[in-house]
Amino acid sequence: MTAALAHVPHTVFRATDDLTADAPPERRGLDRDGVRLLVASEPSSGTVRVEHTTFAAIGDHLSPGDLLLVNNSATVAGEIDGRVPGRGAVVVHVASELDDCTWVVELRTAPDAGHPVLDALEGDVVDLAAGGPRLRLEAPYPRPDSSPTGHGNRLWRATQLDDCTLAEHLATHGRPVAYGYLRSRFPLEDYQTVFARLPGSAEMASAARPFTADLVTGLVSSGVLVAPVTLHTGLSSQEAGEAPQPERFAVSGETAALVNLVRERGRRVVAVGTTATRAIESATGPDGRVRAAAGWTEVVISPDRPARVVDGLVTGWHNPDASHLLLVESVAGADLAQQAYDEAVACRYAWHEFGDAGLFLPHR
Repeated sequence: MTAALAHVPHTVFRATDDLTADAPPERRGLDRDGVRLLVASEPSSGTVRVEHTTFAAIGDHLSPGDLLLVNNSATVAGEIDGRVPGRGAVVVHVASELDDCTWVVELRTAPDAGHPVLDALEGDVVDLAAGGPRLRLEAPYPRPDSSPTGHGNRLWRATQLDDCTLAEHLATHGRPVAYGYLRSRFPLEDYQTVFARLPGSAEMASAARPFTADLVTGLVSSGVLVAPVTLHTGLSSQEAGEAPQPERFAVSGETAALVNLVRERGRRVVAVGTTATRAIESATGPDGRVRAAAGWTEVVISPDRPARVVDGLVTGWHNPDASHLLLVESVAGADLAQQAYDEAVACRYAWHEFGDAGLFLPHR
């Protein structure tokens, strides 16, 4: 079903369950931009500085002419209850619609989507709640081979068996994709960022969540540039060692030209999140020039394909062995990433989509 990573991250740490942010910061008595921010920088080669602040102060660490690349994809309702005859209740996570009008879906355990269902079979039919269309599992996605762990298939290509459209049914009866570590369900607006414009993401591009309209206005007033890219996220629930799935992206000619100009002027290109990084790097050629591009990307930022234009990163805190860690290491360097994660664990930074943030500014 899934491709295994050719490399494993160098960053090693242990993030215990009690570091999980189980609710949005606004529901924990904080402002959106009141979450903590760890700034990991290299003032000179081999010299690491780690500072602790709040996200509202991110502008103190950016300079006029620096560029923030932000993902303008909006989160859609991608989770719905279902039932498989002979199996019982499941939770269905819908990752994306493919070009052939089939869907990529994941079945998870009911009621809290705490674990993937790995023993589903080709031909299984899923009855969706509230009279939704039935889905038939056609084949593992994206390839018909086994998962990296050998325990079964996590993602499936599914077809609709009824006239009711899945997208419309999810918009009316679905809810945001969520996992068992959250203390309750939260409305879709809690899963949107200030940059969200184009619906299409199964999960929130969460690195941008702490930004507010006032914060962005202040950054722009100080001379920081902001430009959009689009990457419609799939599901982040990869198994350890599993490569990210293909995702739909777009980079406009205007954004491409601005990135090239910023680099020519010697300023930083700071991607807000792994999604913005994947999008812009998918539009970057071996010559380091960014060109307008759109389609499906299978680019995996890793030692085999390092970042070419991104030299700063705003991101949340990722799980051990996650493919995102390879991207962080590619941008920040393995030493800076390790020291940042050691500090984040020691200082009890909050993990996952509603958690705290990091800003990586490696030596250039």
